[in-house]
Amino acid sequence: MFKRLIAVSAVTLLAAGCAAPKRVNYAAFKESRPRSIVVLPPLNESPEVQATYSMLSQVTYPLAESGYYVLPVTLMDETFKQNGLTTAGDIHEVPPAKLQEIFGADAALYITVSKYGTSYMVISSATVVTARAKLVDLKTGKTLWTGSASASNDEGGNASGGGLIGALVAAAVKQVINSVTEAGHTVAGVTSQRLLSAGRPGSILYGPRSPKYGTD
Repeated sequence: MFKRLIAVSAVTLLAAGCAAPKRVNYAAFKESRPRSIVVLPPLNESPEVQATYSMLSQVTYPLAESGYYVLPVTLMDETFKQNGLTTAGDIHEVPPAKLQEIFGADAALYITVSKYGTSYMVISSATVVTARAKLVDLKTGKTLWTGSASASNDEGGNASGGGLIGALVAAAVKQVINSVTEAGHTVAGVTSQRLLSAGRPGSILYGPRSPKYGTD
């Protein structure tokens, strides 16, 4: 009986290890081939009020590096404010055709931040930022791509050689450092890179400003 349990467990682990990565259908993306993107203020599902603009300030770089022209986020933000739209929720409700009329962009990026901030868990403390995104063609309203990513400043673990007391002290100190240095903003940068850099499994395709355009 024990041997059978071991055999079943081994098969289960092998199956999990060999699971194929999620396949992404790029048909609509390749048909649309957007050149310019307007990034909308991210929706914030976390309790941290700074999550929206912290993430928003980080997304232009990976998109530009991937080969797209990204409308300046300050211009986008000010345009919405001038039209009485000041919350991400209201902005995300604007019809794609209207966004295309206002900004002239080919596509819009909708981002939702589901986790942002530092959590303290007895003997560990970590700052985590998790987000998901979708790219929408502003002429047709079709979703071209969806993705998600997460990052933590504790991905290497909270190793401590001082036993339980040492681990508790290290976690408490780390939490204070995270709060003082606004670690969430740095981690948001890593999350945005993982979320929006072309060339990664399941990522967006390379844009026309990239030398790798059309190779994916």
